[in-house]
Amino acid sequence: MMQLLISMAFALAVATSAAAQTANPPSPPSTPTTSAAQPPAEVRQILELMQTPQVKEWMATQMKAAPTATLTEAGEMSALSELVGHARRHVEMVSGAAMEFPGEVETASEVVEREVAPTGWLLITTEVIALFITGAIVELLFRLIVPKPRIRRTDDEVVTVAHHAAANLLYRVVPAIVFAMATLVPLLAFNWPPITRSMAIAIAVALIVARFTVALGRLLVALVTLPRADGERQISRARGLFWFRRCATFAIYFAFGWAVIQLMVPLGFSEGARYFVGYILGIGLFAIAVEAIWHRPVEEGEHRSFTVSWGLTLYFAFLWLLWVSGFNLLLWLGIYAVLLPRALSVATLAVRSLHQAEAGFLAGRRIATVLLDRGVRALIITAAAFWLGRMIGLAADRMAAGETMLDRLARGAIGGIVILLAADLLWHLARAYINGKLDDSRIEGAITDEEKASRARLQTLLPIFRNILAVVIAVIAVLMVLSGLGVEIGPLIAGAGVVGVAVGFGAQTIVKDVISGMFYLWDDAFRVGEYIESGSHKGVVEAFSLRSVRLRHHRGPLTTVPFGELGAVRNLNRDWTIDKITLNVTYDTDLVKAKKVIKQIGQQLLDNPDYSPHIIETLKMKGVEQFGEFAIVIRLAMMTKPGEQFVIRRNALAMIRNAFKENGIEFAVPTVQVSSEGHESEAHAAAARHLSQRSNSDEPAA
Repeated sequence: MMQLLISMAFALAVATSAAAQTANPPSPPSTPTTSAAQPPAEVRQILELMQTPQVKEWMATQMKAAPTATLTEAGEMSALSELVGHARRHVEMVSGAAMEFPGEVETASEVVEREVAPTGWLLITTEVIALFITGAIVELLFRLIVPKPRIRRTDDEVVTVAHHAAANLLYRVVPAIVFAMATLVPLLAFNWPPITRSMAIAIAVALIVARFTVALGRLLVALVTLPRADGERQISRARGLFWFRRCATFAIYFAFGWAVIQLMVPLGFSEGARYFVGYILGIGLFAIAVEAIWHRPVEEGEHRSFTVSWGLTLYFAFLWLLWVSGFNLLLWLGIYAVLLPRALSVATLAVRSLHQAEAGFLAGRRIATVLLDRGVRALIITAAAFWLGRMIGLAADRMAAGETMLDRLARGAIGGIVILLAADLLWHLARAYINGKLDDSRIEGAITDEEKASRARLQTLLPIFRNILAVVIAVIAVLMVLSGLGVEIGPLIAGAGVVGVAVGFGAQTIVKDVISGMFYLWDDAFRVGEYIESGSHKGVVEAFSLRSVRLRHHRGPLTTVPFGELGAVRNLNRDWTIDKITLNVTYDTDLVKAKKVIKQIGQQLLDNPDYSPHIIETLKMKGVEQFGEFAIVIRLAMMTKPGEQFVIRRNALAMIRNAFKENGIEFAVPTVQVSSEGHESEAHAAAARHLSQRSNSDEPAA
């Protein structure tokens, strides 16, 4: 409120001076009764406040910075010069605060003395010690009451891995929750003085963050070092423990450093002093990072590269200099370049460890696996984006108001990241669900005909629905991102409609193919795995797209046929098929006996467990078809499931041949009789030649 009042006074003073310079006519004599001659009490209070040394100093600083702002708005100063000026002012502020830091420490000591005087140091010290040790004591008692869960050891290492993951999840996280709840008890139970309460809150937050850092870090180490199904480990345990200790030390040091900075606010330290202490504490973070780089473990056969070590050391030193210079955007971009890929990699390894365990937490749970994997990625990236916006000064209220172009672009960029991550998560969830349905509905596992038909329909429709869903999610996500960035999507949608109409007229064949395919699928004309014929095209349906179907011919060639060219479709795999067999027997055949023999063969086919599930009506003799020149033609028929008639027919023909031979039933073949008096030898020779030629002509071509 004080800053707002001073700003109003400064604006009023500037406006008054500008008006005085532009308005030259003499003013009339003032009278005590006019409101212009006697300013209100609020204005007099503001004018008196402007005479104080603090306000004069602030106004002088603003006047010095005004030309810079004017040049910036006018475009006379480059962006680089503005950044350099910002860094110079930031360094000057911090260096000035360093010179005044001893005096601020004395002032803070006096504030603490006044704070502690009414209650005494003994009580405050006791409360602070209780705040530090209560959580640890309660957690220790909890561990004594609730023992560590035992891991069932078996010969199967995969089962052990699954139980180990579940046991770690309970043993690491639950005690940390107990610690956090116990730490809050002294904070709520004691009557803390105002400044000491701020200190206690900062310490409690740092303790809870440190405890959860250790718990989650150990859980991640336990997960990423689990052996896979083949017995190999994703990361060696030594490497996992090394990076856990360094990262935990870094996070705990950062948490307590943050607590120190927060404690300086109620003690009256200036902003420059807080920056100065933060940069001094940042040297410790730099030292932890450098020590981890130079002592990082290497696997067998590898060697530690000094070039990489020196490069990372200089990189972290450069980040520290960016921090000191006040370039927060570049600082956090540099931090994300190192930290974000590693965080995503560790999260992926942890989820993969849970998924690869055969009896583990995520085994066989496709949706849970995708939700955890992509969900963790989305949370990490979203938190990084919002934190980056916070660090570069994009407060939530400013971003919501969208006061400047930078705010709107930043809000749109962060919102776009969230939208794209949500779209990615939604797409992977939908794809995992559809792929799971496709895997569970394989035609080979069907038992009944109804189940086989249902699974074939799913195998046909789900891939097309998956492709359409991908396009819809992508288009909606892109439009939402463009809208968040301030792009008017109404003209884009209208233009897309006009372009769509134009493309529709210019690509009528494609539109015809797509619409025809939709109606073929709506009519359930064919499914994946069925054999169809359409004009000169025939084969087994292998897959679909939006405009064509792929047919695999029984000899191997694959034909892609647009839906618009199919026309009438003959489906050879629906419901049932009747196979007819024609036999030629001699005229002296006992037809009643032949019918009985064929009936026995049909019963044998029904008794065969390989054929009976596919036979709807077994082999029967329908009767005499016709009397031929040399044989009686009889007709046989059977009804089978589509596609199964070929194997059953071959076996039935072999059984008929053997049964006819055993029962004295002869197959009729054409014969030629030639008679000639005195030329019997020539006649026999001619007949033999004729039969030989006839038999050669009846043989199938190679």
